[in-house]
Amino acid sequence: MKSQMQTGFEGIMFKINTNDFVIFYLRKMDLKKMISVGHTKKQCDKIVAYVGSDQKRFDELVKFFYDDEYRVVQRAAWPLSYCVVNHPGLIKKHLKKMVQNLKKPDLSVAIKRNTVRFLQYIQIPKSVHGDLMETCFKFLMDPKETIAVRVFSMSVLANLAKDYPEIKSELRNILEDQRETKTAAFRSRARRILKQL
Repeated sequence: MKSQMQTGFEGIMFKINTNDFVIFYLRKMDLKKMISVGHTKKQCDKIVAYVGSDQKRFDELVKFFYDDEYRVVQRAAWPLSYCVVNHPGLIKKHLKKMVQNLKKPDLSVAIKRNTVRFLQYIQIPKSVHGDLMETCFKFLMDPKETIAVRVFSMSVLANLAKDYPEIKSELRNILEDQRETKTAAFRSRARRILKQL
């Protein structure tokens, strides 16, 4: 009975002359289905192409980014970061919350990695500079943090150092202390940033 009522409601909904609501409904359902398909680069690219520069579609993707289920978050976070790199304006109204979100303990690697990843490439408002510097230094100095998160964090800090030259010395010391003990990717990024500082 419940299934028939749902089908009936959907059938009526599509007949009602409320185009904006119908389009929003379809977008939501399509995006949810795309996220549930799998976690591959091909599927990530499909989601990125689907969202494009559409703010409503991006806002819906952000909702999945904060989902309670790790698998959903993981599958939403990856394309979200690429969407922001392609269209930085999409993240503007969500940015403060996302920076604050990075402070949460036991945050999933997918959220940390993909958030800090896109932060390397966008113009960051001064209102979140302090919180972001604190978080990125914490990630960079945490020996238990993943290499990807640490590498992206050093790039964010290098970008912020252009406005806050006083952090260059601390960042330089950390990178010089760590670069010979990490992976090739870490050493390569560290060498490049040290030349910039």
